[in-house]
Amino acid sequence: MEERLQKYMARCGVASRRKCEEIITSGRVKVDNIVVSELGAKIDCKIHVVSVNDKIIVPEENKVYIMLNKPEGYVSTVKDEKDRNTILDLVNVEERVYPIGRLDYDTSGLILLTNDGEVYNKIIHPRVAIDKVYIALVKGIPDNEKINRFEKGIDIGDYITAPGRCEIIKKYENSCELKIIIHEGKNRQVRRMCDAIGHPVIALKRVSIGSINLGSLPKGKWRFLSEKELEFLKSGGESSV
Repeated sequence: MEERLQKYMARCGVASRRKCEEIITSGRVKVDNIVVSELGAKIDCKIHVVSVNDKIIVPEENKVYIMLNKPEGYVSTVKDEKDRNTILDLVNVEERVYPIGRLDYDTSGLILLTNDGEVYNKIIHPRVAIDKVYIALVKGIPDNEKINRFEKGIDIGDYITAPGRCEIIKKYENSCELKIIIHEGKNRQVRRMCDAIGHPVIALKRVSIGSINLGSLPKGKWRFLSEKELEFLKSGGESSV
């Protein structure tokens, strides 16, 4: 159901409707990351993401915090222009939640969702360096020289990654499993790092974000975060579970 942008902002507790109109005309409001500076715009809160001063706003409602074991074949967005399955097809809650960060379409594993804009902005901020752990099945078996290159930071084409960690945890005849720890989240970063050392990813799964672990949660299933996990999230990654 559509409503005027300033009404939605007021419902989110930003300011009065009159003041929200001034905020809109000052160019401080974005809808789906596009600046809206003219009055009269309408939004559907089930579809659009609204931010003020680059901070996502949501109605003052019950806050929820969710962990999902994302399967391959789902996009980590609220909507998809190609009409592919999204992770919201898997999460059945009344509140409108959105993902904290993303996982690639063909990557599985842990992803967090919330409707708490304050927590979202705290975790997603570039200065926050939270370790993310992945298990990657790759072609071939990298030697020590390649692992050292990976761990020191590697050129992935348009970017030199920060140092990370890489450990072989299981070997097969023509492939192996790597435990990879990074704190960045560039587009397809783990896959591009593995490509850069000559060991393309066959399958990739994220198993933890900071102190929050996927554990035994089945693929495609979700649950609410525990109190200790929520403490970690609200601290901006500074506490432990």
